[in-house]
Amino acid sequence: MVRAGLGLNPWGVFHQGLARQTGWSLGVITILVAGAVLLLWIPLRQQPGIGTISNVVVIGVAIDASLVLLPEPHASPVRWAVLLAGILGNGLASACYIGAGLGPGPRDGLMTGWVGRYGGSVRAVRTTLEVTVLAIGWLLGGVVGAGTVLYAVGVGPLIQRSLPVLTVSRRG
Repeated sequence: MVRAGLGLNPWGVFHQGLARQTGWSLGVITILVAGAVLLLWIPLRQQPGIGTISNVVVIGVAIDASLVLLPEPHASPVRWAVLLAGILGNGLASACYIGAGLGPGPRDGLMTGWVGRYGGSVRAVRTTLEVTVLAIGWLLGGVVGAGTVLYAVGVGPLIQRSLPVLTVSRRG
């Protein structure tokens, strides 16, 4: 999605804005933000799992590695294909780690922890978090565009459809 240049998901906009302001790599910023979000879990009494910790490290490393390996597409159809592949990959990866049941990612755990501790609807809490980080990221210089909208409307249904297939059974 970064290489497509057509907009990132809300947290991606936030990470990109911070990276542009600090000069640090997008992957490093992603890892640091994830660590900070995990600190916010403490008052929420949210418990991380191995999937949580893996999410912190693997996502940041994968971002930096792919930005080194993937060329920047110039043709519009290729940019759109890269964007759609990024959304699809993110949706499937989310369903994989949620379906594994080894702990939510830091941002997902922030949402579920808040709802569990203070109440409110998942939709309202998630929307508030997403809009907040999107606005801050945009103010910091992150790219908002068609990809941001497509991600917002597409990733939820993709995860919902993928979860039944990718969820690991916990039977005996």
